[in-house]
Amino acid sequence: MIFLENEHLEVSIAEKGAEIQKVKSKTTQLSYLWNGDADYWAKFSPILFPIVGALKGGSYIYKGQEYQLPRHGFARDREFSVNQISQTEVEFSLEQNEETLKMYPFSFKLQLHYQLSGQSLTCRYRVINPDSLELLFSIGGHPAFAAPLQSGIEYTDCYIQFNKDNTLNYHKIAGDLIASETETFKLTNQQLPLTHELFFDDALVFKSLESDKISVRNHKNKHGLDFSFTGFPFFGIWAAKNANFVCLEPWCGIADGIDHNQQLEDKEGIVKISGHQQWSRKWTLTCY
Repeated sequence: MIFLENEHLEVSIAEKGAEIQKVKSKTTQLSYLWNGDADYWAKFSPILFPIVGALKGGSYIYKGQEYQLPRHGFARDREFSVNQISQTEVEFSLEQNEETLKMYPFSFKLQLHYQLSGQSLTCRYRVINPDSLELLFSIGGHPAFAAPLQSGIEYTDCYIQFNKDNTLNYHKIAGDLIASETETFKLTNQQLPLTHELFFDDALVFKSLESDKISVRNHKNKHGLDFSFTGFPFFGIWAAKNANFVCLEPWCGIADGIDHNQQLEDKEGIVKISGHQQWSRKWTLTCY
């Protein structure tokens, strides 16, 4: 386990999956991340790579050959190497090996860089193509935040605040795939109230969010968090059934649509990097 800290926050990150497992405020003693209760969902903040969501039929086709990948890919279950570390930042990396090449025929270097600054934690994804051939991938975050943050507050006292959206159009999920049908929420004061029933049919999947900051707050006190992100064309919001957390998921990539042809090159949201190039995105969590 890797431990970071500054004057405001304590953070724990596991080498397996380079997964954040604790974000705690030294000032308030509040833990902002979900506790990983296995009765509901045993993960905390998995990285989704080299796909986001599920593949149609569990497989894809690339250059005429069929490959299988599990939902959300394999990175979350792999041991990452630690490249560099200090008291307030760390960089993890993962590369292809004989096993990954059997299900994902690409050379890659995936780096996750975490850095503390004040009351904020920034996570940067960097994907490097070490080959001369084009690299195709999707990537996304899946951090689960405690809701509520403390006792005496109910899940229904919490809400999600959007900084730019007044109306939310979301896609339904059908058998782990993205359905073409959409539903709409009309927000009051740009707020989406949290209820457990909101996620009984799986995640809310957005393809057209205008917001670049989403906050989790409550009506009882001033404590909450801001989640800021740029350059992610898709976004998911999810919680396990009746669990007291909410996942805020920025994605570059998305699960297959129900009518997808399974060709990787045609996959919605697939990112393509030319030979010997690199690509990056980041998100920032601010606790208060």
